[in-house]
Amino acid sequence: MSAEKNIEDNTSKEVLSDKSQTVQGDIYVKDVHKYFGVTRALNGVNFNANFGEIHAIVGGNGCGKSTLAKVLSGVLPVDKGKVSVLGQTPTSPVMARNMGIATVFQEVMIAEESSVVDNLFVGSDDFWYKNFTQREKVLKAQEIMEDLVGEYIDPYTQAFNLSLPIKAWITIARAFLRDNTKVLILDESSAALDFDSTERLFKKMRELRDRGVAILIVTHRIAELVRISDKATVMRDGKDVGVLEKKDLNEKNLIGLMTGREETGEKSTSVAMQAKTDKVVLRAENLVVWPDSKPVNFEVRRGEIVGVTGLDGNGQDDFVKILAGVQESHGGTIEILNTNEKFLRFNSLESAKENGISFVSGDRKKEGILPNLSIYENLVVPLYNKTSKAGFLGFIDWMELNGIYDWEVERLNIKTGPRENLIGSLSGGNQQKVMIARSFAQHPKVLILNDPARGIDISTKRDLYVHLRKYVEEGNTVVFLSSELEEFIGLCPKVMVFRNGTIFDIFENDKINADTLLEGMFGQTAGISQTTISNKSDLSSSPIQNKSIDTNKIKEKKIIKIENFAKENTNNNKTKIKIKTF
Repeated sequence: MSAEKNIEDNTSKEVLSDKSQTVQGDIYVKDVHKYFGVTRALNGVNFNANFGEIHAIVGGNGCGKSTLAKVLSGVLPVDKGKVSVLGQTPTSPVMARNMGIATVFQEVMIAEESSVVDNLFVGSDDFWYKNFTQREKVLKAQEIMEDLVGEYIDPYTQAFNLSLPIKAWITIARAFLRDNTKVLILDESSAALDFDSTERLFKKMRELRDRGVAILIVTHRIAELVRISDKATVMRDGKDVGVLEKKDLNEKNLIGLMTGREETGEKSTSVAMQAKTDKVVLRAENLVVWPDSKPVNFEVRRGEIVGVTGLDGNGQDDFVKILAGVQESHGGTIEILNTNEKFLRFNSLESAKENGISFVSGDRKKEGILPNLSIYENLVVPLYNKTSKAGFLGFIDWMELNGIYDWEVERLNIKTGPRENLIGSLSGGNQQKVMIARSFAQHPKVLILNDPARGIDISTKRDLYVHLRKYVEEGNTVVFLSSELEEFIGLCPKVMVFRNGTIFDIFENDKINADTLLEGMFGQTAGISQTTISNKSDLSSSPIQNKSIDTNKIKEKKIIKIENFAKENTNNNKTKIKIKTF
């Protein structure tokens, strides 16, 4: 898909299909209440949707959007109220499926040890017989994945080998494989997708809408919501607070209803903060992200926020993981400035943490939350050693931890409920906030964020940007990867665009806008021939003090001389070869 095609789709005007004008209110929720202990997830919500339309459900984190989606899917029973889909009330996922309701849930739920084809067709066979032969499943899996992803995906590949966006496509593809779909519910399904992938998803959604399918989407991406939705219901604190038609769908109206405050409607004119010093705190030299990619030279200064982006599968995700020590590189070195003003090399997560680097992943289920621990433990668990007293006895200072917990929860406005509850009791957005709070609580020198705003509402995003600005004002540094291009504007003075495992182009200051970044992601800009770092003579580099680095990956010039010692060994007829390295 070309960049021109994507940009044209962005500005295309959506119209309701004819069927939505003839069929009214066949999906409705009336005065529905749903409680989890003392928490009122739904508190008298009303909702009405039509066939042949794309209807968005939007609101802040913890407002009940995902709970409403699960009620409509038959996953959760209601405590009070009426739910009607096609004149029936779905009371279980099986019943909802038989009724033609297909749901893609917020979390990427797949079996990591199973293949792509097995994940796609899980639950499709009856107890006594199979609906498809294995060959039919493989062909269907190959066809649907190539259509959605835009490239060939081996149906027999195990899921744990795939990236998060590909895993998200598997969960979406399950819904599209059904022939009887009449209602499609997408809960934050585009959160793990980049711009190009989202456009392919939107194309499929429009095709289904035009066939008379009712599509309900839950999303925090305001720009996408405005572009794709025919109508939007806004929720706040478990209630519906307004319904916006297509002509009224804009950021001002949406945020006003979500927050209950009057918005000015003016675009943010904030200017990205510039670093106040040229002192480099983190650098990478000849870093090889992929085995066959060009080396990357990279450095970031104290008090700077550097943006990183690219189309899915172009190496930007691997790059930030390597910087954080989560993943090993295929060559080159990474160094961080220590308290003695010397650069130290590191190549592991443990050594990165010891040297003041913290990492926040966008894949909270796999790399973020600890599902068997409480909300409190998930936030403060890295601080146990720092706050322990009495030497080897390790008495934990609970009073100090309680203060840190209360401060971070209040600062990021996390809706937690009782702190003893499991982290899974929170909404996805609030789980993401806990992960961000966990990193802030460690007071790192360098904060590396891998799509940190995935799944959080626009109001919380604004608060996060404010906290990041304050964080760098204190002399800290941020590497910020995002798939939402609008997030860089007014936040990052420099954005690096990745293609094919290396930095393709770098944009700074007034050149940072969504259109220019998108052109760079598709390779439509001039690009840069190579990346360089400043003179290293100003600061000495200390030897590697942490876990060993594979020296085979560091290029060294060697002189090799081969000698035949057969003549010297007269007692042995076999020829011996000896290699000397100088």
